[in-house]
Amino acid sequence: MERVKYKKRDIPVGGRWVMQKEELIQLHALFVQIKNEIERQLPEKNGLFKEYEQLGVMPQHVHKSKSAHKRAIFILGKEIAEYFSNNNKYASLAKMAQRLERMSIKA
Repeated sequence: MERVKYKKRDIPVGGRWVMQKEELIQLHALFVQIKNEIERQLPEKNGLFKEYEQLGVMPQHVHKSKSAHKRAIFILGKEIAEYFSNNNKYASLAKMAQRLERMSIKA
């Protein structure tokens, strides 16, 4: 039987899989695409993504730290979830927004 070799990045830490900075930046870029689509469909933005924009961390800022991108993802995810939770169809996303806010504080 051949032994499987794992790369360091494939090994879970504390029971969780650890994302590399490059993967976080890709996720960050996906969230920004969702944000841009929401903004495109809204006639008035009303500061919907104000906290994220004040943070000043964008996916193309590869020089920023991994923790800065992680915080940006949590904040942007929270604001996206808050937007969808205002629609009764997706009201359960309010809890997700609260969790993401707590995670952004820890990041």
